[in-house]
Amino acid sequence: MEKMEAAEKATCRSVDNFNPLITTIFQVSCILVISHMFHILLKPLGQPGPFAQLLAGVVVGPTLLSRIRRVEDFFIQASSAEYYMFFSFLCRMLFMFSIGLETDIPYLKRNIRVVSIVAGGGIILASICAAPLLWLLIKVFTVTKSRFPFYLLIFTVLANSASPVVIRMIAESKFDNADLGRLAIYSSLISEMSCVAFVATLTACSSTIRLVGAIIATLVTVLLIFLNNYLPFFFNKRNRHNRFLTNSELFLIIFILLAISLLVESAGYTAITCCFLAGLMFPREGKTCRTLLHKLTYAVNTFVLPVYFGYTGFQFNISKIFNKLTLILTVLIILLSAGTKIVATLAACYYLKIPRNESLILSFLLNMKGNYDLIIINSPPVPKMLWENDIHDLFLSVVVLKTLILASVVAIWLNRGEFCAHYPTTLEILNPESELRMLACAYIPRHVSGYLSLISALSGCPNATLNPYVAHLVELPKKKKSKLMYHQLEDGDQYSDDEEYGGNDVVQITNALDSFISETKIPAHEAKIVSSFLTINQDVCNGAVDLRVSIIVLPFHKHQRVDGKMENSMEGIRTINQKVIRHAPCSVGIFLDRGQTGFQQPHGSLSVQNIATFFFGGPDDREALACSKRILMHSQVSLTVFRFIQSNSSIQNSWISDASHKDEEVVMAISSIGTENEMDNVFVDTFCNRYVAQGKASLIEKYVSDGAETLVALRGILDNMYSLVIVGKGGRANSSLTIGMSDWEECPELGLVGDLLASSEMNFNGSLLVIQQHRHSEEDEALIPP
Repeated sequence: MEKMEAAEKATCRSVDNFNPLITTIFQVSCILVISHMFHILLKPLGQPGPFAQLLAGVVVGPTLLSRIRRVEDFFIQASSAEYYMFFSFLCRMLFMFSIGLETDIPYLKRNIRVVSIVAGGGIILASICAAPLLWLLIKVFTVTKSRFPFYLLIFTVLANSASPVVIRMIAESKFDNADLGRLAIYSSLISEMSCVAFVATLTACSSTIRLVGAIIATLVTVLLIFLNNYLPFFFNKRNRHNRFLTNSELFLIIFILLAISLLVESAGYTAITCCFLAGLMFPREGKTCRTLLHKLTYAVNTFVLPVYFGYTGFQFNISKIFNKLTLILTVLIILLSAGTKIVATLAACYYLKIPRNESLILSFLLNMKGNYDLIIINSPPVPKMLWENDIHDLFLSVVVLKTLILASVVAIWLNRGEFCAHYPTTLEILNPESELRMLACAYIPRHVSGYLSLISALSGCPNATLNPYVAHLVELPKKKKSKLMYHQLEDGDQYSDDEEYGGNDVVQITNALDSFISETKIPAHEAKIVSSFLTINQDVCNGAVDLRVSIIVLPFHKHQRVDGKMENSMEGIRTINQKVIRHAPCSVGIFLDRGQTGFQQPHGSLSVQNIATFFFGGPDDREALACSKRILMHSQVSLTVFRFIQSNSSIQNSWISDASHKDEEVVMAISSIGTENEMDNVFVDTFCNRYVAQGKASLIEKYVSDGAETLVALRGILDNMYSLVIVGKGGRANSSLTIGMSDWEECPELGLVGDLLASSEMNFNGSLLVIQQHRHSEEDEALIPP
């Protein structure tokens, strides 16, 4: 009787009752709507987008809504599977290309050993554990043919880490700029690409036809990479006066990617490696890459990935695991798969000396499933072959259930915040040879030229990495609604007027960055913050936390005229600077660029530029000296450090002799001064031993007793040709070295010495960088997400 009902149902489904394209589009719409609803409801509970999207697919699929006969007849038809597979292919192609474009190649080069060990441990252990599981499942399902592809299926389910799931979970947790987050992202990528290469290699060696297909897939992939290396340069020249490419040019790039991907798929291999490599090898400089990132990032995160994850959940049918044997096997494979990844990752992290708590969260993140393993489940690596329904349903249930369970656990873990701390927030504690992340804020194109010179100097250390972000700060005007419909816009225009904020300044800043990246090969990132000037300081501080930068560089609110006098550039900049300095989650620098007479870009320059650093003592001056350590490594820079020392020690502590002070306060003040003196001496001694003794920098000591002698010494120093002076904002509190200098203070945000150097009376034509070290306080900690 059951066989007759099944036959009748199959006969009914042999003919489509509805247009499959309409049902597919409607299903996609349902998944998007329900996933967004779930995301809104579950986000306050800390659950990530992939969890909500998988859950939406489960709800729409045979587990819940599609159990209703009419819904099932509408969604699940004879030819609908082909449409679903094609939509999955399009989604997979776009997000793998996007992942390749966003890959941080310098980080991957620096950490390829660590990433490979973490990913390789899981792959090796999975290949071993797959053998006994293969023996068990062969006995259970009586597999007599295609045992080798069956082993590849088991291996992939055990070893693979779904990079799209890992990337979205980490990105939504604002964890993608942390070292642990990046390690998880690139370990999952290496793991997934290694699984693809392993399966493809073994499949190609199985027969001559498969080997020919592998050669064809390789050749067309090389062709795609070759085209992608030449088309962007042509499009960049064609749109030199625009910020983005036109829609037709963008469509041509996507069409070529689609055509090559279809050729690879027709050869019998998955195109995810082809698309990823195309994005990875895509030229980063210029308007073409910027347009692709701008267009694809929003589309992939908002539509493509939700549909892809939703369709994964849609395939799952919970009624298929109600069988006792199937349930036991599902639990067994989930435990074996999770245990394999956890043990292998913990062992690799122990070898690499990664902390235990970070190792554990990394092992859970690498347990995410739902990309290449689904391809093997739905399309076995053998032509015209399909898995038995029991095998297909078993492994599909393992992938969906494991991802749903572990995604919710990992999300709760990440939201505890112990892995997302904003660190380091100062340059003093940062190793000079480690990565430096900085955020430079510009209002007008004139600010950018000075920043690029500073970025060029900071990137001089061959062993260190600079990761600069240049943010264009634009005042939010009153909203103006466009009367044009989308189809009435000119080709390449944006329907949203957000992209028009900033006017022609946006194009000039973009062109300056493009030229700089092309000349220096330094990957400077461009960003834009559009906000009211009353609250833009909060956006800057929040951006610094999200990007995990160690220093924010702001422009001085004045600029130098042709006659050498200083005048205000824009109203409101000074107030914004003061707010950022007060609430910044990291160190802050204020940069005064004096144009042609100031600091110039060292890259490509034939002349050596002289830089001076003034050291009076205190945390801000130590931060300025830490910044100087980065700059002096550039071959076209000559650094001289001037240390100002109290010539009469009896005067140094005279300020604490006031009879109104209590004894306890005097003791605390003396102790504080002693501690600061010790820290200054240790820091300067370390600098001398490492740089001065090796001839990389010079140190000159200036003995002065009060502010008047300090002023005379400064005038004498500035008579020399220094194109840049670096100084700390505060110096040492209540120091007698600066007594009397506050009488003509005009800009307190620069400190006493910085304000003096910025004034027109000093007759100093070089650029100036004033740095304030980050102070840890309750108010600052409130800006850092828990």
